[in-house]
Amino acid sequence: MGSKKLSNYQWKLFFPLVTILCFIIATLVFFQYKREKSYRTDAMMQQLSLISERIITAYERETDLSPFMSFLNQYFDDSNVNVSIYDRNGCLLHYIGNPIKQNSIDPDKKSVERRQAELTGYGTATRYSHYDPDAIYLYSATKSDDGKIFVHTAIPYELTIFEAIASEPSMWIVIFSLVVVTIVIAFYASRHLGRNIKLLNKFAISASGNSPIEISADQFPNDELGEISRQITHLYNEKVNAINQSKKEHEIAMLAIEEKMQIKRQLTNNLNHELKTPIGIIKGYIETILSDTQMPQDTIRSFLSKAFQHVQRLTVLLNDISTLTRLDEGHNLIPLQDVNFHDLIFSIDNDIKTIPGNNLTFKYDIPIDCHVSANYNLLNDVILNLVRNAIAYSSGTEMGIYLVESTPQFHTFTFYDNGIGVPNEHIPHLFDRFYRIDTGRSRKAGGTGLGLPIVKNTITTHGGEITVRNRPQGGLEFTFTLPCLQQHTSKPKAEITH
Repeated sequence: MGSKKLSNYQWKLFFPLVTILCFIIATLVFFQYKREKSYRTDAMMQQLSLISERIITAYERETDLSPFMSFLNQYFDDSNVNVSIYDRNGCLLHYIGNPIKQNSIDPDKKSVERRQAELTGYGTATRYSHYDPDAIYLYSATKSDDGKIFVHTAIPYELTIFEAIASEPSMWIVIFSLVVVTIVIAFYASRHLGRNIKLLNKFAISASGNSPIEISADQFPNDELGEISRQITHLYNEKVNAINQSKKEHEIAMLAIEEKMQIKRQLTNNLNHELKTPIGIIKGYIETILSDTQMPQDTIRSFLSKAFQHVQRLTVLLNDISTLTRLDEGHNLIPLQDVNFHDLIFSIDNDIKTIPGNNLTFKYDIPIDCHVSANYNLLNDVILNLVRNAIAYSSGTEMGIYLVESTPQFHTFTFYDNGIGVPNEHIPHLFDRFYRIDTGRSRKAGGTGLGLPIVKNTITTHGGEITVRNRPQGGLEFTFTLPCLQQHTSKPKAEITH
């Protein structure tokens, strides 16, 4: 039953193809007919126009028209050419062949070509003849320059498709050849497509029952339908492979989830540890004060002062965690603005003077009109975090920031210090959260372990990048990029030392 349907499908393709191609051939024949008809019409019009011009010329030369009309009658004796000369009052003066009837009195009964000739001097029309109602004639009318006579001419206007084609015998050969080629092309095309459908149907039956595929992808032809069939085969094979590998992919997914949960637990543990220390110290001081009612006031004030310092450290830690959370989860909501980076550094230079324990000289080398697209407050925190990091851990005498290079898209800056740097094995971890090179020293300095992670997250949130390395001459060097505003141009740099 399936084979029968496929056979019918082949013939269903064959007949429409033959019909379409035959229609194209018929269109070509019709075009030939229209071309031949147009050619013959032009030839007839030239012939009638030539007759009218000769008669008008003879009239204007005041030549007797009777001999000339006799000559035309003999010349066109077998061509069915009719010529009639009327005066402007409608009187028939001369004619050859059958007189062409004209009504020159009633405007509504005048022929089309006569009305055109009265307006423009010449007119043509195609209509049935008065003498032969079954024949179509081509009529023309020409008015003399003085408007006293009108020359009317008519000639049979019939051309069949057969006559148009018969005028060029080679057309029959072309038509016959096209018909033969059409049938051959339609037959082989339908046979080719029918074979593709048969193979595709066989594949579909095997695939729907999850049966082994007996058809090789190479059996399909190298055409669009064959490519579709190969793609279906490929998809089926992928489905089988996906089923076989589903357990393995599930295991990989579970491992990824477990790894993510482990990272989350590690972060939670680090956070608990960081919070537990200041809270435990604050609790110890307060419990000591509450348990000893006879404690001297100086000791109480000392304990409260130390507790307050840890409250401040706890506040900084919570603020840093809040900033990281905002950068991680709401980076698309951070508003950006046009920030003059030189003015921002200038403002920070004044703030640096108020940082306790700062013994480093701060230098900057930024163009006066260096503009970046950034959030002013976040960018301010980035620079201050780098400054505090250098003050707390560099043990150097100088720190600074300068512009390295500018492109239409980014400005590249470098922040440096001339301190002791860090061991190379710690460089890859400097941006890790809660990472400390020297835990005791870092806690004593008041660090939360989140300053540099905030710096990196802020830079990447703005679309830039940041790297860190040890300087050959000593100290750390942070290089980062920020998107610039293309409409601003840089002015000469101004180096300021404080």
